[in-house]
Amino acid sequence: MIRYKLAIFFTSLALVTHAEDFTMNYSASIDANGGPGEFAPYYIAALRNGKFSSARGATLSVSAIKPLDKSKRFSYSFGVEASAQIANNVEYQRFDAKNSSWFTHSENTPRIWLDQLWGEVKFRGVFLWLGMRDFTPALVNRRLSSGDLVESGNARNIPGFRAGFIDFQNIPFTNGWVQIQGEIGYGKAMDNDWQKNHYNYYNEHLNLGWWYNYKRCFFRTKPSQPFSITVGMQAAAQFAGESWWYRDGAAYRHETKQLQIRDFVDMLVIRQGDAYWKGNHVGSWDFQARYRLKNDSEIKAYFQWPWEDGSGIGKLNGMDGLWGIEWVSSKSGVVRGAVVEFMSYMNQSGPIHYEQNDHTGTNMTGHGADGRDNYYNNYWYNGYAHYGMCIGSPMFMSPIYNTNGATTTFLNNRFWGIHAAVEGSILPELSYRVMASYRRYYGTLQIPSITPSNCISTFLEASWRVAKLPGLQINTQIALDCGNPGFGRNFGAMLSIKYSGIFNIKTLKSSPCVL
Repeated sequence: MIRYKLAIFFTSLALVTHAEDFTMNYSASIDANGGPGEFAPYYIAALRNGKFSSARGATLSVSAIKPLDKSKRFSYSFGVEASAQIANNVEYQRFDAKNSSWFTHSENTPRIWLDQLWGEVKFRGVFLWLGMRDFTPALVNRRLSSGDLVESGNARNIPGFRAGFIDFQNIPFTNGWVQIQGEIGYGKAMDNDWQKNHYNYYNEHLNLGWWYNYKRCFFRTKPSQPFSITVGMQAAAQFAGESWWYRDGAAYRHETKQLQIRDFVDMLVIRQGDAYWKGNHVGSWDFQARYRLKNDSEIKAYFQWPWEDGSGIGKLNGMDGLWGIEWVSSKSGVVRGAVVEFMSYMNQSGPIHYEQNDHTGTNMTGHGADGRDNYYNNYWYNGYAHYGMCIGSPMFMSPIYNTNGATTTFLNNRFWGIHAAVEGSILPELSYRVMASYRRYYGTLQIPSITPSNCISTFLEASWRVAKLPGLQINTQIALDCGNPGFGRNFGAMLSIKYSGIFNIKTLKSSPCVL
């Protein structure tokens, strides 16, 4: 039977490769990082799909990807990436209810990771993919920005499926002046064991088995014009699963939200119920204005306004959001791109959460629940994170850094900061990237910090494409954090060696490239 199935597979593969040049992008890399603390510096860990949070370690990764051919009416792609990793242990605190005492325990990352495994089909302007894969932020520059507020590529991938429009598509009868891009997806979180092992079982709550939903819709004016605007919304949600609540080390409540088919519909058409709305909903209003200069360089101004509920959607959270300016050169040079961003999450629709129906007989009038948005946190669900790393902006201190075991919540979601980055090429084979940021954290509105903490993070990267060995690229990174405590006083470095190429299965020939 196995031989029969293999014969069918290879026969099908032969028919496909006979019909077209079947090429695969492949790569192999080794990353080694080191530093004195428990965690890697901020800029080494951030926006890397949760792969490099530990201070010291080595990672061997291999990948093979068949890219999508967007020029064809029908096309398909698939890919796989896996890695083997060794890293230092991190000490977390846990409460022993039996002995009414605290103790520390060591946790480490799994030695083997399946980072990506997916298949995708495209017909005309729509796509459908199944599996898990790296995400590209919808609006901001992943290499230079501080990160998207909804999906930034900072956390481990969530397996699931997604469907939508490939890039932007012209809306009929607008003569190309208005385009649309949108997609919808569902996934299943896989971090149950991670949460069980890292949580302190003392206060707050623990949620396991949650599902994930993501959707967005953007409209863009004609991109061929010198001036173009993009506007739209992103929305994500955690739903289903079961939760346990703890107070002073004692479990006092347990509740299960059984997954139902209707839940998938309710994530798209929100239905009010006894518990207001199903799931933990987060999202952002997004806007970008782009102007193309005569030399084809571009200047972009953009913002993302976060929301957790109706008050945020109605922009009752003041100036909260990410505000940025980006410059992109049309040519490779000493400065190829630059970003400056300001962020503030100090308002959160005010410090008091109020709903008139919860307080009958009062003189206060109004409608809907307002106040204390508590970004990325929720009463029923874990914080908006996967394997401890924030799914949204990494500027919010991810729960993985809470070595006190409060790994289901964001302890510093009220802060403001600035971020700047620049990249370019010193020589044709030598490029660089520099990033720096300052943040001032105030805890949360519910549990404010007695003394606000400052955090300064800096980063320098140099990338060398070895001319004598095409396909080989060597990266060096140095990063520094300092603050009280912020991300702590931390220093670290990383060395990465990567070889990549393109393999033509029809001709059985390989050619080097830099992916």
